[in-house]
Amino acid sequence: MTPRLWGPAPPPRIHGLSAGTSLAVHRAERVSAGWYLYPGATDRALRRYREFLAPPGRRPLYPQAAFCSCPGCSFDDVRHARDVLDGILGALPVRARAELRRVLRPLDAALLHRTLPDPFTRRRQWRTEFWWYRRLACPSEGG
Repeated sequence: MTPRLWGPAPPPRIHGLSAGTSLAVHRAERVSAGWYLYPGATDRALRRYREFLAPPGRRPLYPQAAFCSCPGCSFDDVRHARDVLDGILGALPVRARAELRRVLRPLDAALLHRTLPDPFTRRRQWRTEFWWYRRLACPSEGG
C-alpha cells in the first residue's frame, strides 16, 4: 500500500463564516494586490470589529485613530478594520459576499447605535463616502 499524499492543510475557518465563504475570503486575500488585504486580514478585521463593540453598556464608543499606518498597527483603528471588510466585499463571489454582508449588518447597526455622529463632518478638509468615518472619534497623537 502506498502512502497517500496530501496537499497543504486548508486555511482556518473564519469565526462566524461558513467554510465555503472562509475559503472564498482566503482566495481573494491571496490574489489581492492591495497593501491592506493580505492573508488573514479579514479574520483580523472581523475580530477587531467585534472586539470594539464588545463592551456592554449604553455608553458611547469612540474609535481610536491608529498611531502607525503599517498594515498591522492600523487595525488599532476600528474604522480601518471596517475598510478592510468593505474591500473584501468587492472581491468576493456573490454568495460569499451575501453571507459576509449578513454578518456585517448587525455589527454595523451596533456601531451606528454605539457611536455618535460627527457634527463637523461637512467642515472637514477631507471627506469620505464611508459612513463609519463620519462618527466621532478620539484624535491621534499630534492630530
